[in-house]
Amino acid sequence: MNIVLLDPRQTESELWSISSKRQLEHLRQHVDVQVGDTLKVGIREGKRYLTQIVEITDQVIRIQSIQEESVPKKLPVTLIVALPRPKVLRRLIMDAVTIGVEKIILLHSYRVEKSYWQSPFLQQLDQYITLGLEQAGDTIAPKIELYKRFKPFVEDVLPTLISENYPAYVAHPYVDAKMPYAIEHGCSVIIGPEGGFIPYEIDLLIKNGCQGVSLGNRILRTETAISYVLGRLFSAS
Repeated sequence: MNIVLLDPRQTESELWSISSKRQLEHLRQHVDVQVGDTLKVGIREGKRYLTQIVEITDQVIRIQSIQEESVPKKLPVTLIVALPRPKVLRRLIMDAVTIGVEKIILLHSYRVEKSYWQSPFLQQLDQYITLGLEQAGDTIAPKIELYKRFKPFVEDVLPTLISENYPAYVAHPYVDAKMPYAIEHGCSVIIGPEGGFIPYEIDLLIKNGCQGVSLGNRILRTETAISYVLGRLFSAS
């Protein structure tokens, strides 16, 4: 936890209150906070501050703002991912938020198990977003959208995300074009499921404006591919 995220309601008085059991345990056990110590604090969907601890009790830590700090910038990218296994989804969301993805779209495809859409992990996305924000010292959550039908999304929604200055790249190991490096514009990045997109899906994506690009001849895990692709695309950011 590199920042303590607070709900705006916790900052309505002059002294702000940290009362989350998870946050309190972390600050006591791992940081060993004391009155007078400084803490980096963010207001969810708002600003970030350097604060000072003024009171510690069993139920709450009270702090006051010292100065405002800058919030890390987002990467100008829409990450479109075929819905992975629930345990992978948890890591994927946390990593994508930590890296600074602006928008995440979870998509169905032929090789996505339909049972994944009934996973309780989908109801817990906000918890993983919070953990990712705390790791990165960020306060602004990415927008997340879910699409359970592949073809309508690709034909009706995806084209609205693509423009001359905002292309879409679909990672596919069996094309000649290489993934771009250190781009200076935003983009959409599309990552398939375990086993990859089927040929029909790749053809439909390319037909609707995507550029098929390769990361080389190694087949990567979903979460590995995402970190690699975003690092490659925005290495100069």
